[in-house]
Amino acid sequence: MGKFDRYLDKQLSCGRSWFSRDEGLRELGMSPEAFTAAATRLFKKRRLVSPKRGFFIILRPEDWNTGAPDPASWIDMFMRCQGIDYRISLLRAAAFHGSSHNAAMVFQVIAPRQLRNIEIGRHRIQFVYQAPNAFEAVNRQNLLGQIKSDSGFAKVSGVELTLLDVTRYLHKAAGIHNVTQIVKDLGVKASPRKLGIAAAHYENAAVMRLGFMLDRAGHTRQSRALESFVSQTKSMKPLNPSIMPLLPAFAADYPRDSKWKIIVNEPLEDEF
Repeated sequence: MGKFDRYLDKQLSCGRSWFSRDEGLRELGMSPEAFTAAATRLFKKRRLVSPKRGFFIILRPEDWNTGAPDPASWIDMFMRCQGIDYRISLLRAAAFHGSSHNAAMVFQVIAPRQLRNIEIGRHRIQFVYQAPNAFEAVNRQNLLGQIKSDSGFAKVSGVELTLLDVTRYLHKAAGIHNVTQIVKDLGVKASPRKLGIAAAHYENAAVMRLGFMLDRAGHTRQSRALESFVSQTKSMKPLNPSIMPLLPAFAADYPRDSKWKIIVNEPLEDEF
């Protein structure tokens, strides 16, 4: 067994399934050329994969079918190595909190920078951008949770941020009907106080949609925390913005919810 193999086994024995290039060079005392050659051999032996240049994930035999461990076990250090804050959210966070009707086929991460998505084995990591000011305001310990893995912990959006995120990024959360189900499942778990605090940093249209869906699901304590945001906008907003007609005249064909200023352009009766 070579020096590099022993290094990988030592990392695994310490509960670490990842390392950076700089760390590996320092620990192994190898030249960059020798390091690259050895890493290439280990890629072929299915002992290593790399989601991004300079960051390596150590594979165990049980990882071979999926091509990599669950991203929850390495995403924290991956983002730390890039110097970027993050939170796991949307469908993976909804499943973590107890709403998994639409199985998450993609691992979604919200970050304050535009990042390329990653495909590694069967895993797809999708990075969703949130404006830095809003991200910094809500990505705080009191609004986050933790996913525990063999390698440590990863940040995940709390119930309140998960509800706001799936409503804000409808198209990345499997559409309005899936989001409606998530709101129905998780709304009762949300703290009205935290929901109101976090909502101040989201677009009014998303907050109004969430309030409307919370009301329809019977989560009135939570919906009340969002009522004040309705007065901050003068125009009606479509429940499903992706199918809103281009000509405003057609909007009159849809029912309207005056309390939330929502044009109900997508029937949701079956979900409630």
